[in-house]
Amino acid sequence: MAKLSSKGDDSMLRINQCKLSIQISEQEIRNYICSRLKIKDQQLLNYSIYRKSLDARKKDDIHYVYAFDVAVSNEEQILKRNKDKNITSTIPYSYPDVPSGLETLTHRPVVVGFGPAGMFSALLLAQRGYRPIVIERGQPVEQRIQDIEDYWHHNKLHTNSNVQFGEGGAGTFSDGKLTTRVKDLRIHKVLDEFVKMGAKEETKYVSNPHIGTDCLRTIVKNIRNEIIRLGGEIHFDTQLLEMEYINNKITKIITNKGLFDTNDVILAIGHSARDTFTYLSKLPLALESKPFAVGVRIEHKQEYINQLQYGKDACYLPNAEYHITHTTSNNKGVYSFCMCPGGMVVAASSEDKQIATNGMSYSDRNLENANSALLIQVNASDYGNELLSGMHFQEELEKKAFVLANANYKAPCQLVANYLDPTIENKPNNVLPSYPNGVTWCDLHKLFPEELNKSLTEALLHYEKIMPGFSYDGAIMTAVETRTSSPIRILRNKDTLEASITGLYPCGEGAGYAGGIVSSAIDGIKCAEQIIKKYKSDF
Repeated sequence: MAKLSSKGDDSMLRINQCKLSIQISEQEIRNYICSRLKIKDQQLLNYSIYRKSLDARKKDDIHYVYAFDVAVSNEEQILKRNKDKNITSTIPYSYPDVPSGLETLTHRPVVVGFGPAGMFSALLLAQRGYRPIVIERGQPVEQRIQDIEDYWHHNKLHTNSNVQFGEGGAGTFSDGKLTTRVKDLRIHKVLDEFVKMGAKEETKYVSNPHIGTDCLRTIVKNIRNEIIRLGGEIHFDTQLLEMEYINNKITKIITNKGLFDTNDVILAIGHSARDTFTYLSKLPLALESKPFAVGVRIEHKQEYINQLQYGKDACYLPNAEYHITHTTSNNKGVYSFCMCPGGMVVAASSEDKQIATNGMSYSDRNLENANSALLIQVNASDYGNELLSGMHFQEELEKKAFVLANANYKAPCQLVANYLDPTIENKPNNVLPSYPNGVTWCDLHKLFPEELNKSLTEALLHYEKIMPGFSYDGAIMTAVETRTSSPIRILRNKDTLEASITGLYPCGEGAGYAGGIVSSAIDGIKCAEQIIKKYKSDF
């Protein structure tokens, strides 16, 4: 598509609610814009897509809905004569650099963790001249790929280099979804940086952007190199062990590789750093247990999902997604999460003799199966009222899954129809499990508590009614999905974003303030901004 040349404060026209065919050429789009604005072609200087989403609610009328930003030669006149409420004047968003503070920075800021929150906090600090030091317990992505292959194909688990830990965080080995419900203009900064680092241009405007794990591996490496180029440091295989503080102010951190003097720590540890959570629970920090969700990975043939969502137009469209939710009679939400079209279920454990699953897809999403987490909400009534009860509940499910599979890192798996009706034989039908370590066919009722089984059963029967074939046409479930969000929240000041220890900035998904790549990245930017506001950048 054509690229818009206007930048900065140059205004342009935005046309919303443009309903167009799923098969349309660039020239046809240009003609449409001219017709909508009632102008001649020579008056259209340029245009770009601001937003693009697929409307597949009616199978006989599937179309894309666009919003265009348009540069024209006589904007004011066109706007004046046009009464269409969906045509407005707009100024492109540009991330506003927060002003630097006045304090002198005596020690470089430290970012703990190099997932999305840590990456984007470190990137912004580096761009502003603060030369951050990043520590990451896992390995750089090149080594991480090899370590994960060791686990998936040789059952050799590296506990600090796996799907959870390492450069890029858990998101690097997932679908790379960049969707978020967060209403924060910093999302444009995040998407712009992803595109600069190698993502497709469409990442900035499609409604449900995804990058794919294959592309993410290159992008996170490019972010790493940019931070280093700007004066930052990144220390892999370096794990936070302790923090020292005087008069309730951070003074240094202690790692397995030595000490770092610092007065500012962005704590972006991710949702799986259980040993770190245990350490933090012993500090004078305000923490709280928070609800989360657990469940399974459900797999279908991607072709079935495509036909379900698109009908006759399936051959013209990208592999389909779905989003489902149901509140059960025992008042638990059961919902899909991290749906991966054309993807695979992956082994995502980070601890010995435990099974955790996740979903992943490559950028072209062209594998045979669709998979999604199917999650059941849990809270203190399910796992207890102690601070770390939720974390221990996750661990126990993962241990039970390992024992239930009764094999070296295979995962327990069940035909959905057999889960619902034990008279149906529990063996694969038309959907073969994609879990790389192999599966053991089990009864998953033995894994979950009674209330969770009740919720999952009710939800599966409900989904079968609204999507025939969802639960009975060969679908399978692989367990257990536990790493959906952090079971802990590290409380922080709503204005300064500091924890109850001054200079400590709990950040991202692991701290309980985000849920996904984009929201974590946004939170990382927000925490970096607090440091920038405090200090001069001439370190």
